Amino acid sequence: MSDHYFSAQPASADERRRVTVRLAGLDLELETAAGTFSAGHLDLGTQVLLRSVPDPTGHVLDLGCGWGPIAIEAALRGASRVTAVDVNERALDLTRRNADRVRAAHRLAPIDAVTADRVDPDTRFDTIWSNPPIRIGKDALHALLATWLPRLAPGGVAYLVVQRNLGADSLATWIAAQGWGEVDRAASAKGFRVVRVTAR
Repeated sequence: MSDHYFSAQPASADERRRVTVRLAGLDLELETAAGTFSAGHLDLGTQVLLRSVPDPTGHVLDLGCGWGPIAIEAALRGASRVTAVDVNERALDLTRRNADRVRAAHRLAPIDAVTADRVDPDTRFDTIWSNPPIRIGKDALHALLATWLPRLAPGGVAYLVVQRNLGADSLATWIAAQGWGEVDRAASAKGFRVVRVTAR
């Protein structure tokens, strides 16, 4: 199997390294590794997302958490709890380790970094922040979003960042057609769209 960041068990060597990233106004040294999404730096799409979203409320879902920057920012900016979901076991381990590292110096809401099957199906989320794994393919992406977007609590809001040239506008149209809530564009910057879904 090809070694993708969306592999459950990446084949590449698990060589850990440190990167310094700015999250919630803090310069933080976090741990990354090969076989995870954007292992060398905070990717541009995530930067656009985090600059565009208001402070979260309640229980936040970070869908496709990678090594944890979105989950950590949400936990620093006011979430009561964060559930960070990924298929990649290495990414989940990094998210847990990075949350512990930040918690040692800063007040941080609880972060549960788990595979999807470990999330109670009755759990509802007040906020979803995601840089979704577009490269898994359209059918798999649609199935992923169809699993999680209906789990927004009434009035809850999801923010998804997608590159414009990778189908952000067509994805927004598809989401709107599913009837899960109101869909609009929260932001557009540096070739990315931030799609907002407000649950009815």
